[in-house]
Amino acid sequence: MGVVNVTPDSFSDGGEFFTRDTAIEHGRDLMALGATILDVGGESTRPGSQPVGAEEELRRALPAITQLAADGYRISVDTYRAAVAARAIDEGATIINDVSGGLADPEILRVTAASDAEFLIGHWRGPSADMYAKATYEHIGTEVAAELSRRVDQALAAGIDASRIILDPGIGFAKSGEQNWAMLREIEAVTALGFRVLIGTSRKRFLEQALGSDASRDRRDLATAVTSVLAQRAGAWGVRVHDVTATRDALAVLDAWDGDR
Repeated sequence: MGVVNVTPDSFSDGGEFFTRDTAIEHGRDLMALGATILDVGGESTRPGSQPVGAEEELRRALPAITQLAADGYRISVDTYRAAVAARAIDEGATIINDVSGGLADPEILRVTAASDAEFLIGHWRGPSADMYAKATYEHIGTEVAAELSRRVDQALAAGIDASRIILDPGIGFAKSGEQNWAMLREIEAVTALGFRVLIGTSRKRFLEQALGSDASRDRRDLATAVTSVLAQRAGAWGVRVHDVTATRDALAVLDAWDGDR
């Protein structure tokens, strides 16, 4: 899943693809490099970020969604707002990537259920502006799995079929650096729920714990590619990345290493 941030303030590439044309060009480039899904977002969910509202989110993201879907690409919309999800589905998005898993705007469950779109449920404990206030865990894998399971129950109750559900353990959301690493080590607690699992570590701050605080973006991309390989080993269905080439190369090496076994 290649990231298309149509935002001025995303933590790693804010502003680079903020115009309609640069966002569309970037999405096409990611697909040419080997992405299979484009995740288009119009609001940053980095720690400390402030909401921009549905109207502004649509102004930013919808033109790119419309054109990239028309190009024939598989589109995910990164939103927690029902109104944005509904418009994105109308324009061809087939995955609703809700970092809140329906907690921020429960109406998004009904909107998704009424469509054929898949629902990507993120682990979330509150808005980005204050996400670390609830970063307390005793057994993180078990707790995150239990909280995701409750969100699954709500999605099923709203009419979203189990085959359309994807889970995301929310790396970087309401988790400290060490808690993110612990969650990755305990990812089996989430994969054991029986749904597809997406891992999103790309360029996130917790990678500095392994690389050092002066890690460049290129070094974070390399570290992300390593986590992509480890995610596949751990049973993940997919990974969400900014640098598609590094991850595709890393996975190709894994395939060659494994051979026919």
